[in-house]
Amino acid sequence: MFEVLVFVYENYWRGDACPEPEQLGRKLSAHGFDHDEIREALQWLDGLSLATRGAQLRFEGDGSTATVTLRGPDEAALPQSAHAMRVYSGAEQDHLGAECLGFINFLEASNVLDGGLREIVIERAMAAPGDPVALDELKIIVLMVHWSTGIEPDALVLDELCETRAGRIAH
Repeated sequence: MFEVLVFVYENYWRGDACPEPEQLGRKLSAHGFDHDEIREALQWLDGLSLATRGAQLRFEGDGSTATVTLRGPDEAALPQSAHAMRVYSGAEQDHLGAECLGFINFLEASNVLDGGLREIVIERAMAAPGDPVALDELKIIVLMVHWSTGIEPDALVLDELCETRAGRIAH
C-alpha cells in the first residue's frame, strides 16, 4: 500500500489535483500495481479525505505556517490549549510503537504538526497495516496528511520525511 501512496504523492503534487478514485485506480493498475494494494490504498486515501474534510486551516500572517482545527459538521471549532497533553491509548501505543510516537513528538516540538494535524496523522496511522507501524511508513503518512490538507512542509522537514537513516552520520 505504501508504494502506491508514494506514487500518488510524487505524481499529484496536491490532494486536489488527484483524480477521482475510479480513474486513479485505473492509472495505478496501468502502472503495474497489484489490485489488492490499489484497493487498500484507495480505501486509506478515502479515509484521509474524510479525516481532512473536517479540518479547518488557518494560515499565519506570512502564509508559511498553518494551524489545523478539527471539527465535526455541526460542531464549533475549538483550538487546542497550549498546555494540553496528548495521552496515547494502549492500542495506539501498541500499533504505533515507541519509535513512531517519539517521531510524532519530535514533529510537534518542531512545530511541524499542531494538535489537529497530529490527530489526523494518528488516525491514519491507526488505519495502516503493520504492528507496529514502521517509522518510514509513518513518514509517508505525515507526507500524505500534508499533501491532503494542501500544507507544504518546508525544505528541512521534507528532507527529514524523505531521507532514510541509512548513510546518515550522527554529529
